[in-house]
Amino acid sequence: MIKALNTAASGMQAQQTNMDVVSNNLANVNTTAFKKSRAEFEELMYQTIKEPGATTGLNAVSPTGVQVGLGVKTASTQKSFEQGSIKQTDKPLDMQIEGNGFFIVQMPNGQTAYTRDGTFRKDGQGRIVDKNGNVLQPEMTIPRESIGISISPEGVVEVKTTDGPDVQVLGQIELANFVNPVGLKSIGANLYVPSPASGAAFQALPGTENLGRVAQGQLEMSNVNLVDEMVNMISAQRAYETNSKAVQAADQMLQAINSLR
Repeated sequence: MIKALNTAASGMQAQQTNMDVVSNNLANVNTTAFKKSRAEFEELMYQTIKEPGATTGLNAVSPTGVQVGLGVKTASTQKSFEQGSIKQTDKPLDMQIEGNGFFIVQMPNGQTAYTRDGTFRKDGQGRIVDKNGNVLQPEMTIPRESIGISISPEGVVEVKTTDGPDVQVLGQIELANFVNPVGLKSIGANLYVPSPASGAAFQALPGTENLGRVAQGQLEMSNVNLVDEMVNMISAQRAYETNSKAVQAADQMLQAINSLR
């Protein structure tokens, strides 16, 4: 009977993790370029009382055996890198990746990070940075006298200045991708860093090496589907309640045993 308590408790813990993941998805429904996650579970070890195929008599074997499961555990939380919806902003440094790939930024500590969030701005030195001041790589500095910025789908950044009618090529945006993007480690602020599961980053120009193109003046929004997440939330809640009922039932059965005379 104690096994039933532990098994149901593991189910409650698993559904609590499921609810945590769903809650995070719902909380970030309006976060730029947020990628939803899904909790995945696996069964725990089995107590084998009788082996399947064990001999039960002369020329007879057990067709199924007796195995009792001991519960469930969280195996992983996997991100979905499906394309999110599009938000038109018409701001010259807002960029969306139409397809695969990540923008490359350098954090203040010198570490390279990767993001799908294309909300970029100028800092006090004219460099193109994200909302947290991380510098877009390769680094580009917009001249003070610039009056217009153009970014091509291939990532070529051009500026027009007050010095003349000619357009000046400022630099080339590069994108990065990974063999297994779902293996990236999330560090918050819409940033990812590589892990042994993701593999090393490879860089290329937008539109090459199976990378997406860059769209200026628009952003990729969250790929969270509210209806799906509400269904997942209700399902997790019902499963949690059912497991709690199993704990109560096992406790009542133990009470019945203890009251025997």
